Amino acid sequence: MIGGFGECEVVSFHATKFLNSFEGGAVTTNNDVLAEKMRLMRNFGFAGLDRVIYLGVNGKMTEICAAMGLTSLEGIEELLEVNRRNYLAYRSALAEIPGLSLLGYDEKEKNNYQYIVVEVDPTACPAGRDELVAVLHANNIIARKYFWPGCHRMEPYRSLQPNAGLLLSQTERVAERVLLLPTGQTVSVEMINAICDIIRSACSNRPRS
Repeated sequence: MIGGFGECEVVSFHATKFLNSFEGGAVTTNNDVLAEKMRLMRNFGFAGLDRVIYLGVNGKMTEICAAMGLTSLEGIEELLEVNRRNYLAYRSALAEIPGLSLLGYDEKEKNNYQYIVVEVDPTACPAGRDELVAVLHANNIIARKYFWPGCHRMEPYRSLQPNAGLLLSQTERVAERVLLLPTGQTVSVEMINAICDIIRSACSNRPRS
């Protein structure tokens, strides 16, 4: 549950999250000293009207973002149910396609089913991950190679640790295989079946190399 890991936890309310406020987020902590520092950082480091005592940025949440966050919170059970429905629809529709495995969730745990994560096994799937993404994009379906490339291949980490890939073989392997498919309130079961039909067609119409 929130607040039980480390000195603080950062929660994103970005528009891609199932509970969102368009932009923004929150930090939870039980450390009073750290909490005060973060409050200062949120408002340019101001302590009082015109006295700056700490490094800060403009990290305040706007009223419209707060209103959106409250609206999301009020509808959270419906959001969770739609996400779960979509996950089950994908699980059923993708079950017979060779080389594709859907990330599983423990039914005994509470999950938000936020992401539909598919791993493409290049030795078993007739179409590669990048090929599937290209086919889906050609059909105006926003699929993502997520996260791609790994953070260690992005700046500034790429320059700071140019050989990180040698130490992160599992990260490299997963980053080359993972595919995310659309979900959320505006995605229906009919859309999911159509998406999976396109994936199935892409796999069946291409001979395995």
